[in-house]
Amino acid sequence: MKSTFTKTNYLILICGTIIIVLGYLLMIGGGSEDPNVFDPEIFSTRRIIVAPAVCLVGFVVVAVSIMWRPGEDHAIGNKKKKKKT
Repeated sequence: MKSTFTKTNYLILICGTIIIVLGYLLMIGGGSEDPNVFDPEIFSTRRIIVAPAVCLVGFVVVAVSIMWRPGEDHAIGNKKKKKKT
């Protein structure tokens, strides 16, 4: 039985997942040790603009990996067969 996903699909999916995890790692931190003290670092550009954008790019890459349908010659690992004359 032939799988719907190829090696290319899985590689793109793994890359997208790594990008999503990177985006979530960029959101970490910014909290205060004392709950009575406000820390403005929680609203830094990295946490409210860059990290969500990185996550969004990761989700787009995952969507592309699901929809990717390579041709016979474009799949990674497929060797082009030579015609015998």
